[in-house]
Amino acid sequence: MNIMTELKEYVKDAQNIVVAGHVAPDGDCVGSVIAIYRYIRKLFPEKKVTAYLENLPAVYDFLDPDNSIISNELDNDEVDLFIAADTSSIDRLGIVGEVFKKAKSTMVIDHHVSNHGYGQVNIIETPLSSACELIATLMAEEDIDKDIASAIYTGMVTDSGGFRFSATSRKTMNIAGMLMEKGIDHAFIMDRCMYSRTYNQAQLLGRALLESMLVMDGKCIITTVTKKMMDIYECLEEDTEGIVDQLRVTRGVEVAVFLRERGEQEYKVSLRSNSYIDVSRVAEYFDGGGHIRAAGFTMRGSIHDIVNNIMEQINLQM
Repeated sequence: MNIMTELKEYVKDAQNIVVAGHVAPDGDCVGSVIAIYRYIRKLFPEKKVTAYLENLPAVYDFLDPDNSIISNELDNDEVDLFIAADTSSIDRLGIVGEVFKKAKSTMVIDHHVSNHGYGQVNIIETPLSSACELIATLMAEEDIDKDIASAIYTGMVTDSGGFRFSATSRKTMNIAGMLMEKGIDHAFIMDRCMYSRTYNQAQLLGRALLESMLVMDGKCIITTVTKKMMDIYECLEEDTEGIVDQLRVTRGVEVAVFLRERGEQEYKVSLRSNSYIDVSRVAEYFDGGGHIRAAGFTMRGSIHDIVNNIMEQINLQM
């Protein structure tokens, strides 16, 4: 039985299904959860399906125009099947990790190299451009409609950096072409997710770039966004998405490090690399995870100590 059939059969046996993604959801997470939700609802309209995300970033609200899909709370009903999408570890599910643990059946669909499989069924394929690319292969092409295709394309575009990152393959582009043939507005999705930003987001990005610094003979670039800066520009956590990628394209840089202050001496760290540094190894050292070229973790301490510790780990691969 192939993977696609296994997925259909697995879903068919469950009545109450939850599909959820990781905390601080990005485009691939949002696209994965919505695509799976729409797929199940289309094939099995009689089932109860809940699509859970901690929040829906405004940039992706076109995927749920009537606010009918995404929930940020779960009821106490017994869950027959919990599908964790684009989530490398159970703790990354946040508060619904407890629901996952209590579910009758669990499935993990992911592409992170740091995911070692924590579900009863684990469909983990690396390296792929995105979890959404994997999800597309788990669905028969005839079952993918325009709405499902839009969600999948969104995840593929965002996690591949607009089809620029190294995990982008011929298969990636073939799937993207198939999705385009479903009638999606691919130009809108690309512009909305990759290039458009609010004025406040542009100001925050400018400030982050202005205060960045080059270290390690110009091979590494670092910047920090503090809570005070977030308040000044009236930005949310989701508004920092893309800053680390803008750092990464600085000429001569191999590794970009972006730190966002979350609390008293607590920082969310995002890492990107261009050619040879495996940032997933750095992230895993600090109990995080991700991909070879994109990873992250949370760390506590003074900014000086955090940066020094990160540089020490990066230097091991230089």
